[in-house]
Amino acid sequence: MEFELRTYTFLDSLQPQLAQFIAKDNRVYDPREYDAALFLEIAPAMEIHTMIDMALKATNVYLGSVVTERQFGLLQVHHPDQGEVKEAGNAILGATKLSIADRAEVKLLTNKIIRGVEQDHAISFTGMAKGNMVLGGESVFILESNPAAYLAIACNEGLKAANIKLINIKPYGASGRLILSGTESEIDSAAEAAVNTLDMLNAETRKERERSGRNSQ
Repeated sequence: MEFELRTYTFLDSLQPQLAQFIAKDNRVYDPREYDAALFLEIAPAMEIHTMIDMALKATNVYLGSVVTERQFGLLQVHHPDQGEVKEAGNAILGATKLSIADRAEVKLLTNKIIRGVEQDHAISFTGMAKGNMVLGGESVFILESNPAAYLAIACNEGLKAANIKLINIKPYGASGRLILSGTESEIDSAAEAAVNTLDMLNAETRKERERSGRNSQ
């Protein structure tokens, strides 16, 4: 079967807010803070269950999230041991004959900072929140991407880089959305870390394509 590899990202250490955000909507095994994690998205959507089966049988990882939509399927697995998570990814790539060179590049659809939000605006953000609340006077960072699942690592690196709050993240669907809030200087640091992370992922993908002699997507 032909597979389209949309997203393949390894997170070395789930930051507490992201780990708990995943756990909040999770129906399988909740990740612990600082677990390593893998996000993998493919088409056809229902073949994600085959990928899950491979990962669980080959390693000791725990299944965290599964999303199947019309076109794309997403899995997230995690484990305290980074080696287990990496091996789960290798098992899937080996069985499907895919590699990092095959994954889609991330495209930013929105990259915006709203500085010093007014109270009414803050309340509207809080109404959309699944995490923390936005307070008047804070700055808000909004990042949208395609594919969506890349926002998980962007969020994680943003949380590492700054003292900020995770308001919402939707790392699945036709496009994804990430919303963070905090003081202006902290949000600037988080935004820079998040966008730089995605730029580095694209650079890594292109390098792998050049090394393997494949054309850019």
